[in-house]
Amino acid sequence: MHIQIKRAYDAPQHSDGMRVLVDRLWPRGITKEHARVDLWLKDVAPSTELRKWFAHDAARWTEFCKRYKKELQHNPAFAELQAIASSQAITLVYSAKDSEHNQAVVLKALLEQR
Repeated sequence: MHIQIKRAYDAPQHSDGMRVLVDRLWPRGITKEHARVDLWLKDVAPSTELRKWFAHDAARWTEFCKRYKKELQHNPAFAELQAIASSQAITLVYSAKDSEHNQAVVLKALLEQR
């Protein structure tokens, strides 16, 4: 299983494999041509309520991870992402400025556990 994470603002590369956008909202200022996303799986992103509560506050990271993992437990979009990741190389694309505290980090860790 080969999983990478990359900001939507970083240039796509051949080695990315399937590029899956894991944000609920489309990244600001990015065209679809520039993003070169193969799949926008917005339903795997944190709920609007959780996203707004977290607000990319690193002090809330541990609690965010706990709440987000709970949301993913019965999420069909996460099951779809698991199936894709088990069959090919993927890059989880996100737009947050913080590369250590975002949903793609959580998703990558969960996918690699399975």
